Amino acid sequence: MDRDLMKTLSFAALHFSVAFGVAYALTGSVAVATGIGLIEPMVNTVAFFFHERLWRRIDPSLPSIRHGCHAHG
Repeated sequence: MDRDLMKTLSFAALHFSVAFGVAYALTGSVAVATGIGLIEPMVNTVAFFFHERLWRRIDPSLPSIRHGCHAHG
């Protein structure tokens, strides 16, 4: 399996685990924590896309996601 794909999948698992853990600690509910753990990473991904677009408008010389620049390494 490709290194970038492995890294992406491991980050997704880490992100879900953190979101689930925080939500469970705050609510005590497995159902709520699971929902937050699944929804928050998806929303965060969309937010990151628009974040990148905004930064690209601010400074067009910045590399785009297409060129390998990603906040998570």
